Amino acid sequence: MNLKSPYLIIDMAQETYTNEDPLKLESGEFLPGFQLAYTTQGHLNTSKDNVIWVIHALTGDANVQEWWSGLVGEDKFYDPTKHFIVCANLLGSCYGSTQPLSENPKTGKPYYYDFPHLTTKDMALSLDLLREHLGIMEINTLIGGSLGGQVALEWAYLLKHKVKNTVILASNAKTSPWTIGFNETQRMAIESDSTWGQSTPEAGKKGLEAARAIAMLSYRHPENFAENQADAEDKTDQFRVSSYLRYQGNKLANRFNALSYWTLTKTMDSHDLGRGRGGVKKALSEIPSRVLAIGVDRDLLFLREESQFIAQNVQLGTYREIQSPYGHDAFLIEYSQLSYILSSFYLEAND
Repeated sequence: MNLKSPYLIIDMAQETYTNEDPLKLESGEFLPGFQLAYTTQGHLNTSKDNVIWVIHALTGDANVQEWWSGLVGEDKFYDPTKHFIVCANLLGSCYGSTQPLSENPKTGKPYYYDFPHLTTKDMALSLDLLREHLGIMEINTLIGGSLGGQVALEWAYLLKHKVKNTVILASNAKTSPWTIGFNETQRMAIESDSTWGQSTPEAGKKGLEAARAIAMLSYRHPENFAENQADAEDKTDQFRVSSYLRYQGNKLANRFNALSYWTLTKTMDSHDLGRGRGGVKKALSEIPSRVLAIGVDRDLLFLREESQFIAQNVQLGTYREIQSPYGHDAFLIEYSQLSYILSSFYLEAND
């Protein structure tokens, strides 16, 4: 399967897993084979019980040591000299995995708008096939934030006793109407781009810039904007926050594509751990691993109550909270608090 995306980014340590068999999706559709880009750091120990599997958020990639540099790396909390760290680029994302700009083997052309709808269950199933390919029988810790947390929770349900610890950061068991609403406004921004609907890699690029600006309003908290984007003098135009949001929009549009963004936000919207399983509470109660749900006190996108709900309804749940004016993005920034919370969680397991 040949990936022809101009957005393909290759890291020297990045590898590609290819599955030639059709993947049956939750929608009933089939993905006729797929690829997952992934990275590994460190080595399995003799007991093969030191696997840390990280799942990235919406626009992340497999290079976890870059976007979570304060938590993953030598002498960091998850140290590759002690752990075997795995991170794969999710299906639908444009950093080396099968996505809308990949070649559809049935037509010989990119999927574009014919790319199938993906759910967090589909993503978890694809990751499990990669796990089997890597010969990993047990995962010590499965960890993910935001969309990555949704996929991690879904995978923890499927893995059962094959995962010991599950860490869910700033996420939920079922996407709320509030979060779906934010995602829908972003897709409306993409739709308003006159190039949307064209079968080109650049389709929807300006709309994606606006979508990212909308997203930034949900990723941060008003306190953070007041502290970092306030103007030093009286102004009637050309505000700092305006420049900041335009910069963030342009930055993402130059490294991502609108079709992948559309696909992944739709995946987030459809997340419901209880679908077909008797409801969310019942599904959560059937997860046997130790679960640490971490909320952020000023998260406007995934409310801390949603993290508390996860901890309250799994068999072995713990809730901890990050205090931060960064809002939802705090799980990517507040390394000191995260390290302390994680240390306490692992110590409790040894008591």
